[in-house]
Amino acid sequence: MAAYLYVNSLLYLLFAVWVTLSPWVTAKNIGFEAFSASGRSEYLVVYGGMELGFAAFFALTAFNAEYRKLGLLFALCMYAPIVLYRGITVLRYGPVSSTTLAVAALEIGLLVWGVVLWTRTP
Repeated sequence: MAAYLYVNSLLYLLFAVWVTLSPWVTAKNIGFEAFSASGRSEYLVVYGGMELGFAAFFALTAFNAEYRKLGLLFALCMYAPIVLYRGITVLRYGPVSSTTLAVAALEIGLLVWGVVLWTRTP
């Protein structure tokens, strides 16, 4: 379970750094084309700041065995609706970019891995 949490932490850290260092490229890759000043701020806060917070949370739960199940539960609570919404929106608004599909595949993989861990954890 710790490996799963560390992987989540690393992924969110990488995404936070990528978005922070190259926000307009990442935004364009996922379909955001134009931002006002408020939109730029919001994009960096949500995709940079929140993902950095997720990275820290997953790292802390991976490091401390007492919190691992909580980290796993949080991941499942995040990925289940994300995968549901992603599936609906891809079907409704598709075709979508390859970046969106790659992120979707990653989210599905993390959800499945999390469900397997949850069912095998006493």
